[in-house]
Amino acid sequence: MPTRSRLLRVGDTVRFDGRLHTVVALEGTAVRLVDEAVSASVVLLPHLLMSDGFEVVTAASPRMTVPDSGVLEGLPPKAVERAEWWQRHLVEVLTGRPAHAPDGPVKTEYDPQMRSLRQRELAKSAELAASGTAVSLTVLQDMRARFEREGILGLVDPRLLTVPDGTGRADRQVVEALRQVVDGQTGKSTVSAQVRRRRMERLVEAEHGPGVPLPSRATFYRLLAAVTAGRHTLGSARTRRSLAKQPDGMFGQLTASRPGEVMEIDSTPLDVLVVHEDGTVDTVEMTGLVDIATRTLAAAVLRPSTKAVDAALLLARAMTPEPMRPGWAEALRMSRSVLPHASLMAVDERLSKAAAIPVITPETIVCDRGKAYLSDTFRAACRSLGLSFQPCHPTPLRTSRTSSRHWAQWPRCSLSTSPATRDAAPSTGALTRNPSRCGRSTSSRSCCRSGSSSGRTARTTGCGTRSCPGGR
Repeated sequence: MPTRSRLLRVGDTVRFDGRLHTVVALEGTAVRLVDEAVSASVVLLPHLLMSDGFEVVTAASPRMTVPDSGVLEGLPPKAVERAEWWQRHLVEVLTGRPAHAPDGPVKTEYDPQMRSLRQRELAKSAELAASGTAVSLTVLQDMRARFEREGILGLVDPRLLTVPDGTGRADRQVVEALRQVVDGQTGKSTVSAQVRRRRMERLVEAEHGPGVPLPSRATFYRLLAAVTAGRHTLGSARTRRSLAKQPDGMFGQLTASRPGEVMEIDSTPLDVLVVHEDGTVDTVEMTGLVDIATRTLAAAVLRPSTKAVDAALLLARAMTPEPMRPGWAEALRMSRSVLPHASLMAVDERLSKAAAIPVITPETIVCDRGKAYLSDTFRAACRSLGLSFQPCHPTPLRTSRTSSRHWAQWPRCSLSTSPATRDAAPSTGALTRNPSRCGRSTSSRSCCRSGSSSGRTARTTGCGTRSCPGGR
């Protein structure tokens, strides 16, 4: 039987002018070829097909959707078996080779070089009829088109892939009209089910005419229960509006693979009382920057109330080593000098450990929607440092809460959310700076200090050690 001419595809290997070429582009009647020496040429399609010695050496594989691994998981075993049965036969129709032997010989009745697609489909339909499984040509063509478009998932019964919504086989026009009525009632006052039924009937008649069959009273109540499940449609309007503001999906979890990739900033009130510069006794807030990958508290600051400038300066603290910050002890600055600084100046052991805090350069800053973080000052600081700013749903950092709870156990002025665990008179033990009793200099950063850009500075001492008078 003479071979049948076929259309060229990108990727075909052809023999032309005594050499092998690869079809790399097709545009109208022009074919762009590249030979084995990577030399490109453009040939007219009629001239190529009528040239002496032309033949298609290796045909490009048909374009079929490759399904993801485990795409059939969760489906009934019979449905999976039926889809795999269709896949074996359709692959043979499209490629001419069995699915289990892709490199095997091509069957003559399914050879794409000698048979058209319709001839191959007729041959497969006759083969299935002879084996006892009668499949019409229309069904075979429909399954072949779905397989090329969707892969093996297109061979599964669509009814098994549809998530049931509880409406059963009700008219889709009626269901959609009922959904529109329910959605439009979210921000309005609560009405009865009968009012919704009349509104649905009027909407169906206005959009589709009077010929659409309407459900009975009992059927309508079942549809209404399925459509409004979990939405509090017939209950409190305040609860209904609150539920409507919830996101469609669950909040995800960020996964960081390297330090600084994702860092979170958050403010947490400390359950302690301090004496501020103006003599008032009040609480303070701890604002911390936590690295998600290493769970490192890169920087923290105590302030009476967190301002935008405090959050912006916290970014600079995380990116600046302790010895290079203004006001740091001169002993640490001379630690790398040739001078005998060890004998000239005593180095506080806690300052040496503080200098070992890792410097982490943030890439993405995640924060809640606090006023200080959404301010122009903090956003400008992120832009100037080249950081990605991502506000998210307000969720307090567990690291900040844990630090606040553990640190507040040491001072005598500890507050608590429960009267059963807080001090009887916490204001009498409010933390205040007393360098002579604590034995630390006023520039010591190991003692807790709080202040703000407005000048309201808290004078606190609570080193966390039992020898410090501010501790327990």
